[in-house]
Amino acid sequence: MKLSDFDFDLPDHLIATRPAKPRSSARMLQAVGDEIFDRHVYDLPDMLEPGDRLILNDTRVIPARLTGQRHRKSAQGPVSAKIEVTLLEPRVGGDWTALIKPLKKLKIGEEIVFSPDLSAMLKDTADGQGLLEFNLTGEDFDAALAEAGAMPLPPYIASKRAADAQDKTDYQTVFARHPGAVAAPTASLHFDDALMEALRARGVEFTYVTLHVGAGTFLPVKVDDVTEHKMHAEWGRVSEEAAREIAETKAKGKRVIPVGTTALRLIESAARGGAIAPWEGETDIFIYPGFEFKVTDALMTNFHLPKSTLMMLVSALMGHDRIKRIYNHAVASEYRFFSYGDSSLLVPTPRG
Repeated sequence: MKLSDFDFDLPDHLIATRPAKPRSSARMLQAVGDEIFDRHVYDLPDMLEPGDRLILNDTRVIPARLTGQRHRKSAQGPVSAKIEVTLLEPRVGGDWTALIKPLKKLKIGEEIVFSPDLSAMLKDTADGQGLLEFNLTGEDFDAALAEAGAMPLPPYIASKRAADAQDKTDYQTVFARHPGAVAAPTASLHFDDALMEALRARGVEFTYVTLHVGAGTFLPVKVDDVTEHKMHAEWGRVSEEAAREIAETKAKGKRVIPVGTTALRLIESAARGGAIAPWEGETDIFIYPGFEFKVTDALMTNFHLPKSTLMMLVSALMGHDRIKRIYNHAVASEYRFFSYGDSSLLVPTPRG
């Protein structure tokens, strides 16, 4: 399998920079086996059956982009430098790993001031990243970060416009609970209260799991032989209750449908022993064609970047040739791509 096998031409104007309003009005490509249908997200209850179980990632995105000032005394007097920080991963004790630009303008032990309430000291550097110790922890840190930080929009949106106040709502799911992600589980951004209620009325069940999506989700694949790619690790948890609900759904012959590749990667990590089980830890599971799915019957997901690990994942689920046809149809039909774009429901095997 070569990286070029997962490439396709994507016109720049199909990259969405704002979400559909309302959320559930986004278009949805429904692929069932070899058939393709053009629908909308609000049609999802009609595409599902009573007893189907949607797996939802309830991680909460933190406003991980910070802009601050480094102050220093010089022979010419006080000088300052603008420092941009993207938080990556929390460490035990409240420290954070972070991307810092420009890292060369900051020395170990120096402070970055982000707001009157929030500052951080550079403790260490490694692999082009910094380790920051903040002046606040716990709820005080969360509150100060909410005021000073901006949402960490994906590079393909951030290159087109800066994050703004609207993104603090748009780039967060309606069921976000547990802070820790620095990227949204974007398939879930299509859900609003009205859609959730319509799905409940249809008899669709919900199970919540948590996977804190990391910035590594945007890292490019740099090897030509995709099997040599090393996935980034992300922390996740499948509770005993969640595992039991998924197992019961499978036992009844009903479908388990993750919403988003993050939820899929997490439940398949928890089922590597052959059946779903409670699980907590870091997963670096890499799903590409040839992968044997243990619990996933279908997937709701957005449209992904060319040559990305997520293209490999959907190819593993649907088959390489089918995904090529699906993406050719999506481009020709001008579906909107990536985090704020349209959605798809991928069902590899028709029912009945």
